[in-house]
Amino acid sequence: MARVVSLYLPTWSTDRRKRKSGAASPLPEGGLALAAHDGRRRVVVAADLMAQQAGVRIGMPATKAQVIVPGLTLEDADLAADLESLDALAGWMLRYSPIVAADPPDGVVLDTTGADHLRGGEEAMLEVLVVRLAASGFDARAAVADTWGVAHGLARFGPSRIVIAEPGAGEAVITSLPLGALRLPPEIVVSLRTLGFDKVGDLLAQPRAPLVLRFGPELGRRLDQALGQVREPIDPIRLPDIVEVRRAFAEPIGAPETIARYVGKLVGDLCKQLEAQGRGVRHLDLICERVDSRTEAARVMTATPVRDARRLTRLLIDKIETIDPGFGIEIMSLAAT
Repeated sequence: MARVVSLYLPTWSTDRRKRKSGAASPLPEGGLALAAHDGRRRVVVAADLMAQQAGVRIGMPATKAQVIVPGLTLEDADLAADLESLDALAGWMLRYSPIVAADPPDGVVLDTTGADHLRGGEEAMLEVLVVRLAASGFDARAAVADTWGVAHGLARFGPSRIVIAEPGAGEAVITSLPLGALRLPPEIVVSLRTLGFDKVGDLLAQPRAPLVLRFGPELGRRLDQALGQVREPIDPIRLPDIVEVRRAFAEPIGAPETIARYVGKLVGDLCKQLEAQGRGVRHLDLICERVDSRTEAARVMTATPVRDARRLTRLLIDKIETIDPGFGIEIMSLAAT
């Protein structure tokens, strides 16, 4: 069963700005808020915990925020830099999983299926993630579940900083979460609340057709994704300096011996590139893209850098049994992450 981790960074923009300023900079007396233009208005788009506790809210006019919090430090937001840094953070997290992507504007998503044991289990892995980010000055919450939708909701609305949904418990867990957990456009959430809906469970208890007819297919899609009835593939980030080889197949493959044969070919190609660069690999990820848009991955790790094709092939072939080819694999890639 798939397992997905959602990492939520509630004050990402302001934490990043403080980290950039350095430890020598004095802390803002009334907190820090960032503002950007929304049409002709200049509004608050991010605020740290101190500013929020003083009454600053996202979407509030910047002038109002300065009036209600006299000591507030208000700076211009740099949304492009925030997104760029989020991609960099996702790249750093490739050490935890072969499949990682930024989840803008304030999160990262990881497919950790079969990879959590490399970090001592799910709870230990999430604890390390949250603690390491806190040590770097970033507030973080994390959740793991069977689907991206449930993990995303739990990370943002769960009862604690670390939440683990038991396998198969996605529907039971998400019913108690607020509508905002479904990643719907704000205007749809407001309309649903006007009609008396408060929790995700309120929607699940209603006939689907009238809701979709009134609010469009996005509502049905988000519900199906959360429940695992519709696949939501994660497009993994790849850093420019990663050595990677890939092969696309005219006809999907699925037999273990066929997968093993092409693993050997890919390892040979990868090791040639590593040798040319005088490099070795410690984390090697086999990523298989299936015809149903689902991605399967396997990771092997070595204590020292390696570029011995026979050894790496043998290690990966031992992992083939963990890969479910489904109705067939159409693209295989091998990445020295």
